[in-house]
Amino acid sequence: MAVIKPMIRSNICINAHPAGCAKETENQINYVKSQKAKRGTKTAKEGGYAPKTVLVLGCSTGYGLASRISAAFEYGADTIGVSFEKEATQTKGGTPGWYNNKAFDRAAAADGLKSVTFNADAFSDECRATVIEEVKKWGTKFDLVVYSLASPVRTDPDTKVLYKSVIKPVDKVYGGPSLDMMTGKIGHMEAQPAEGDDIPNTVKVMGGEDWERWIKQLSEAGVLAEGCRTVAYSYIGPSLSHPIYRDGTIGAAKKDLEARAKNIDAALKANGGAAYVSVNKALITRSSSVIPIICQYIGVLFKIMKAKGTHEGCIEQMERLFAERLYTADKNVALDADGRIRMDDWEMDPAVQAEVDKIMPQVTEENVNELVDMDAIRHDFLAINGFDIAGIDYEKDVADMSAID
Repeated sequence: MAVIKPMIRSNICINAHPAGCAKETENQINYVKSQKAKRGTKTAKEGGYAPKTVLVLGCSTGYGLASRISAAFEYGADTIGVSFEKEATQTKGGTPGWYNNKAFDRAAAADGLKSVTFNADAFSDECRATVIEEVKKWGTKFDLVVYSLASPVRTDPDTKVLYKSVIKPVDKVYGGPSLDMMTGKIGHMEAQPAEGDDIPNTVKVMGGEDWERWIKQLSEAGVLAEGCRTVAYSYIGPSLSHPIYRDGTIGAAKKDLEARAKNIDAALKANGGAAYVSVNKALITRSSSVIPIICQYIGVLFKIMKAKGTHEGCIEQMERLFAERLYTADKNVALDADGRIRMDDWEMDPAVQAEVDKIMPQVTEENVNELVDMDAIRHDFLAINGFDIAGIDYEKDVADMSAID
């Protein structure tokens, strides 16, 4: 029996609250259900244009979880999810994603939706074989595959070599303000430039090679429906973050992802399908919290976008991706000149970015609460791990760390 409080070290939370994670997952489910009612969304069974069977790779948190929730609870899809989580026991806590998955599966069962979640290494061919076997058991085929994997490591299935990804600039040091979300203190953080095989290794982990392999093996196994589409997620962001992101090691991986999308698209087109990369908005995530400048940028951005009425969290954005891009009434998917879906359209609005550029240099510890949406970024940071969720008694003893009630 213990009271669980957030354990935070340098903008990293190292524990999770079981009931808080479950409640936040339920909040996202309730949001998409309300959007279904508001938009008048029809599931396939109701005669609507909607996915029926969806595979979500990286289903446990962030955009992957929000995608799975949108597919299931607004569009009525049966789903298979894959993520690699530390399981909880009665006395030891699991990762937030483990609790999120448990809450998702419980809610899906309550609504009569089929869902299976595999706690497995999505980079492995063994995992692919397991997923293929499961969907064949269902007697159906995937009509949407969401690729939302983010990992520090990947083992190449052919060579068994382990590759590690890094978030580093290229050629020169990248530095800037480091905002502590819990205290409002502002330090200075520097990221050293990539060296050795940092760039190719990061591409190997976070690029599109594994996505391409998934689609190839699913296709060869005959488990992709006619017209099956697949979407993977990327980020571009403002010029101030380009050295650490778009032009850095992770950006090289995302450019590889976007290039491979074209190969996958060509392969799927023969069967009426398509592949897309969706460029999404900046959000507080486990990695964005520890990159120079990014945390402060997001806090400034949130404040500006809220004032304009265009702020979105993870679930709002993925619900909009499904409703206003992937499953529109006219069945057209709006793309930019490079063939990408732009869900960062509101973030990258020139008027928004002009305000960001004006405010960023002005932020000090004295005015941080006026210029930065500290409450929002602090809440989002804590909520990822099941803390600061309304309706949860955080003074209550948790008797079983594996229970989400």
